[in-house]
Amino acid sequence: MNLRKNSRDTSRQRAQKALAHSRQSHAYLVSVLLVLLLTTAALGYFGTRDLTSAFTFPGRLTGAVLVAVAFISFLGTAALVDHWLFRTFPHSGPVALLGAFAALLTNLALFFDLVSNADSRRWMAFFGALTLGSAWAVFVVWRTKIVIPAPKRVATALIATTIIAVGNFGYQNLYLPSRVEVRPIIKISMDSPVTSKGHNSFAIPVTISFENHSNESFNVLGTEFHAMAQRVPLSPTDQLRQKWRTEASQWTTFERTNPLSRREMHQPGDLVEAQPWMPYGGPIGANDIVTARIIVQLPMNTPYDQVAFYASAHIARADRVSLDQLKPAPKEYSWLGGKLPEWMKRQKNYDSIIYETDLQENNAIDAETRNPRHLTVYWQFSLHGADILETITARGKDESQKTTEDRYGVDTIQTGPIERTLWDIKSRQ
Repeated sequence: MNLRKNSRDTSRQRAQKALAHSRQSHAYLVSVLLVLLLTTAALGYFGTRDLTSAFTFPGRLTGAVLVAVAFISFLGTAALVDHWLFRTFPHSGPVALLGAFAALLTNLALFFDLVSNADSRRWMAFFGALTLGSAWAVFVVWRTKIVIPAPKRVATALIATTIIAVGNFGYQNLYLPSRVEVRPIIKISMDSPVTSKGHNSFAIPVTISFENHSNESFNVLGTEFHAMAQRVPLSPTDQLRQKWRTEASQWTTFERTNPLSRREMHQPGDLVEAQPWMPYGGPIGANDIVTARIIVQLPMNTPYDQVAFYASAHIARADRVSLDQLKPAPKEYSWLGGKLPEWMKRQKNYDSIIYETDLQENNAIDAETRNPRHLTVYWQFSLHGADILETITARGKDESQKTTEDRYGVDTIQTGPIERTLWDIKSRQ
């Protein structure tokens, strides 16, 4: 009687254990499937957007890789169902393991990228959870006694070689090309001066060239040209050492003084011409040359001895950021309530005109996971022409100068002073 009861109890316990094991097994299966399907959806979403809209070839290649991994992850999901429940395909286990491993590597890489670049904690938490989940998926699938066709050492060596090859390819073909310094140049040339009919004035034709000898395009944020006329009397003897030292210690900007000379007594220059020389907001294509021609006119009896020309262009790399239309701010004048940053307010005797635009990141991951950026261009006017300053802000906080230059490719190209004496022209009187 007791034996029968014990036998019934043992059978019930075995059935309960089998049921519990079956439930645990199905819970494992569901959790792994959930991780792989979420990975497939996330990678497919970002990969498709990058493949169709990234600014550069490396960005679109990254999108293609994400789409491929999403497909492998989905294939691993289907193989896992067959391996776990049906066993109809002999190699479904290795395929499921491959899908889980590919998901783990990609989720881990994206998580580290988001930690370095993203603003969204929600996306960081999501890919952090996917990374842990895909690690769990690899562990669970590996414990299902998968039969790998090749010896495990060969498989391990193949996986390691693949990881090294992918890393080397990404470094050589994706990272290094984005780090290449692209530096256009500005050239200033002068034609022969032209004298008016009555010999009362003369004009110096000035040609400015923006030469882009690279495969990258640029967006123009602003350009500025100005000419400074100077009196340069000569001393018959060297200046006294103490006087030279005093002038050298007061040297603040290259345009205003020349402490290296002991004979030329440079006087502060006067602004005689200032203007933009290229429309703002326009593009400059790869391997393109843009020229502008400006006429600088002075009276024949001018008291100046020489004239110096300066030109600058403020640009942003089109492969790192896309700009919406650059347009005047709602309050575009600082003297009429235009908003200025605190560091600019501390500068006195400057009036500013303000232009602004929104930025678009050059890839789908950054566009989705980073806060919107805003570019503002300030034209500051003073006695020496105009200074162009630009800031990039996110939620009211300015990006650092290093981020502005390195990440978004905002740069300033300058040339000058290009000097010309006026003595030969004035002798024509």
